Amino acid sequence: MINIDINAPINTETVDCVNLQEKSGKNIYHTICILEKISNKIHSKIKIDLDNKLEQFESINKNNLDEIFENKEQIRISKSYEKLPKPTSLSIQYLLKHKVKLI
Repeated sequence: MINIDINAPINTETVDCVNLQEKSGKNIYHTICILEKISNKIHSKIKIDLDNKLEQFESINKNNLDEIFENKEQIRISKSYEKLPKPTSLSIQYLLKHKVKLI
């Protein structure tokens, strides 16, 4: 599983826009653009990691087309990824914790 080394809320939280602007040193528009780019990178890394883990189950399902069965390991992996914080929450926390280098 992808390592998420920052504590981000799973549920939606209100964030102070002024605080985000101060952390980024940019106006709110540029701050949102920065957060979008970070969020997209996080999302793509998580998606690639999940796809790689679920890829092994595709070969099993192709070999057993007639059988429909419940794979507990596949369900466990999917549920663990569903419990991860959203990429937008992670990107905000990265900015607030100064883990993003802005140019």
